[in-house]
Amino acid sequence: MIKKAIFPVGGLGTRFLPATKALPKEMLPVVDKPLIQYAVEEAAEAGIEEFIFVTGRNKSAIEDHFDHSYELEKTLIAKGKTDALAVVHDMIHKPGSVSYVRQQDPAGLGHAVWCARNMVHDEPVAILLADDLILGHSCIAEMAACYRGGNMVAAMNVPKDQTHAYGIITPGADDGKLVEVTGLVEKPKSEDAPSNIAVVGRYIIDPAVFQTLSTGERGAGDEIQLTDALAQQIGKSDFYGLRFSGERFDCGSKLGFLQANIAFAMANETLAPDLRSWIKDRFS
Repeated sequence: MIKKAIFPVGGLGTRFLPATKALPKEMLPVVDKPLIQYAVEEAAEAGIEEFIFVTGRNKSAIEDHFDHSYELEKTLIAKGKTDALAVVHDMIHKPGSVSYVRQQDPAGLGHAVWCARNMVHDEPVAILLADDLILGHSCIAEMAACYRGGNMVAAMNVPKDQTHAYGIITPGADDGKLVEVTGLVEKPKSEDAPSNIAVVGRYIIDPAVFQTLSTGERGAGDEIQLTDALAQQIGKSDFYGLRFSGERFDCGSKLGFLQANIAFAMANETLAPDLRSWIKDRFS
């Protein structure tokens, strides 16, 4: 069973400036929760017990979010707001189960993952990117249920003209849910893409990947790419992509973030009726 998860949260969030000048992009709210909380809850649903955040400068709001706020809690108690108090307490995890490591240089996803190497040791670990928000059952739980060793990525089919925005799989055996990964390339041009099966921001990696990342080899965007390190494991251990059941939203883009807010609000039985009525009246 996968017990540890890495959350790379050191990015600068430049696509959401000026909102992210002082606020970490992972703290941007979808309805009433920040993106990072959705990712942590997804991991917890999968049975994850240790949460490792790879942070950067100006990310202290993330640490504060998952810690006690005694002044707030005292005020809620005094005002009898027990429901709100329960919401705050639900974000607090077992002491010692949450840790933080600083990524001094934003040198890519692979570099961020490598920064957490000393907290993982010799065991497989999950990786969740908060930008990729998934509506539905825990994607990482679906992956953990199918995981039998080696490496695994979440996968979905994308339009051919969008392959340049993803890591793309060269498929082997494919039963419609699990697809064998025989090749992996980061952000290929559409005419060079080996398929339209894209990697989404959920991974379970074998500890051998850390050894590959330690070379510091640069790839697309002159960054240390996790997909490049995973590609070097092909043929050495099992490697599969899992087509997950949920709906993924790219909250690293403004459009995806807005779509996620609408979709998650429409999935909320309290908000959905009024929102549906407003949309109908406003845009009909």
